Amino acid sequence: MRINPRIINRLVRMGLNVQAFFTVGILIIIVAIIFFKGFPHMSFAFIFSFPEDMGREGGIFPSIVGTIQLALLSILFATPLGLGTAIFLTEYTRESLFTKLIRFGVESLAGIPSILYGLFGFIFFVIKLKMGWSLLAGVLTMTIMILPTIIRTSEEAIRAVPRQLRIVSYSLSASKWETIKKVVLPAAMPGILTGIMLSIGRAVGETAAIIFTMGSSLRLPLSVMDSGRTMAVHFYILAREGISMEKAYGTAVVLVLSILLINILAYYIMNKAIARYS
Repeated sequence: MRINPRIINRLVRMGLNVQAFFTVGILIIIVAIIFFKGFPHMSFAFIFSFPEDMGREGGIFPSIVGTIQLALLSILFATPLGLGTAIFLTEYTRESLFTKLIRFGVESLAGIPSILYGLFGFIFFVIKLKMGWSLLAGVLTMTIMILPTIIRTSEEAIRAVPRQLRIVSYSLSASKWETIKKVVLPAAMPGILTGIMLSIGRAVGETAAIIFTMGSSLRLPLSVMDSGRTMAVHFYILAREGISMEKAYGTAVVLVLSILLINILAYYIMNKAIARYS
């Protein structure tokens, strides 16, 4: 018995809609619980003051600064490395055992649990290189963590650029690098920016690796060799040790708002890039 294709189409559409609403519903519930419990504790003093009594009193200003420093420095280090690797794999090499080994290594790095990155960073950067618990050790560890995301998204975005654009550029006497810089990268920019923004989100929300490398000092990190604490680590310590659930939920509200702001900014930049290069 042959089922009407229209019925199958409706069933598939209904199933996809249910899955989409289920996913969005979970997000709404999580955000609603965090805002319901944390928003009453939000204030100007909470955001711009220093913590007191191990975080039971005061605010989270050093944690906000530490989060911004960690995310920006990690992206500053990881973006050139990741984008350069993606350009090398797509434009300067042919498919071979060497490129397969590189991709296998990148995919393996992407699948390693964050706690293992933390142990590696603690042994290599903190102890072996004698950096101690510092912002620099946390940044270098986070750079290694987010490199696979930037490499894979950038590689796929560059591969998606039509080959005809390259051929036209070469026919106009442009060199290979000029073609990459002025034709390929602008066309692939939305996908590249997506990978960068996803990496920023991971850097902002990471906990385990940061505790092992950056430490959990409540002080304001004034140099790359100072220890510090991100908002995710601050939330984890306040909640895990039962110091103050009110402050923990307040920190979670700021953290969620930061991630939402990053996503909104990412969509804005992507739309601008698409409108500019389309």
